[in-house]
Amino acid sequence: MQIMKKKSRWRTLLTVIVFVALALIGAFLYFRGDKKPAYMTAAVSRGDIETTVLASGTVESNNLVSVGAQVSGQIKSLKVELGDTVKAGQLVAEIDSLPQQNTLRNRTAALAAVRAQKMAKEASLRQAELAYKRQMQMLQGDAASRADFEVAEATLSVTKAEIAALDAQIEQAKIAVDTAQLDLGYTKISSPIDGVVVAIVAKEGQTVNANQSAPTIIKVARLDRMTIKVEISEADVIKVKPGQRVYFTILGEPDNRYPAELGSIEPAPESVATETAASSASTSASSSVAIYYMGILDVPNEDGKLRISMTTQVNIVLAEARNVLVVPAAALGNKDKDGRYTVRVETAGGKLEDRQVRIGLNNNVQAEVLAGLNEGQMVVIGEQTGATPAQPATTMRRRPMPGML
Repeated sequence: MQIMKKKSRWRTLLTVIVFVALALIGAFLYFRGDKKPAYMTAAVSRGDIETTVLASGTVESNNLVSVGAQVSGQIKSLKVELGDTVKAGQLVAEIDSLPQQNTLRNRTAALAAVRAQKMAKEASLRQAELAYKRQMQMLQGDAASRADFEVAEATLSVTKAEIAALDAQIEQAKIAVDTAQLDLGYTKISSPIDGVVVAIVAKEGQTVNANQSAPTIIKVARLDRMTIKVEISEADVIKVKPGQRVYFTILGEPDNRYPAELGSIEPAPESVATETAASSASTSASSSVAIYYMGILDVPNEDGKLRISMTTQVNIVLAEARNVLVVPAAALGNKDKDGRYTVRVETAGGKLEDRQVRIGLNNNVQAEVLAGLNEGQMVVIGEQTGATPAQPATTMRRRPMPGML
């Protein structure tokens, strides 16, 4: 019995040793195998490719007008509310017109007074003319002295001059009346354009002072067409030109591409308009600041999705190709003196071989294949030493060890 028990213990111990040895060997082979390099591949496929300049933009109204008061006074009433649609010439606000009415009456009365003075002078002129003629006849008949004649002549000339001065005063009084009438008309404020009320700056009962600056009461904007100002860096502005195709997205719809066309590019940065003598003197201190030039896009907005001050992501298309062979840019190797790239291709037997490939458009994500590859071939896009999940449209294969092919 003891002999049988000893044999059983040895068998159990031997079995444990065998299992431990096999586990160690398997672990060694497993971990040793993961350290062997692997490669990832992607298929040569057909698709569209484009090279673009990426920039950010801001949505602005095609026409934004600040509607203000040209006369001082208290705002008697506002005829519109925020978001209202208005037509050109529509009454939007009214200022208390009593001061302007009084001014108009005063100016009209002053005009009438000057005209009355002229009528009196015209009567004096007729009297002076008669006296002059009488003194002339008497002088010719030696019935009067020359001194009396000269006094009559001078009186006639002075009266004519006084009437001329009154004519000038009448013209001034007319201008004053016209100005008073304009000021009275300015108390009724109307919209200069068709658009939407996008801001109400002043309130009913507020007093505005037009003597210092034209105070804004409301802002009206045209929203059926919008302008997008695109900031193009100085490194990219030499690549773009008016007329190029553009598409942009907004934060609310990042997957919806809005088509547009680059209308114009401003010749200088916006900082030039606000530059002062002090800022120009410190140009060297601010030379490290990035310079941007504004590109202008004019886009329709019939559905009203675009709103003022929205941020846009703009792509200016420099070149594009449709339905061409493309490979990931990561597959491109060294470039030779003829402009061809080296690409590693996996053959049917699992081998890797180098191919010389001519490339067209390259946006650093995909590259257009002009020659050297066929659709469906697998190209190496990278190597890895750890086991990582395969990326979409790629496959991962173990590189065969020498002697196993």
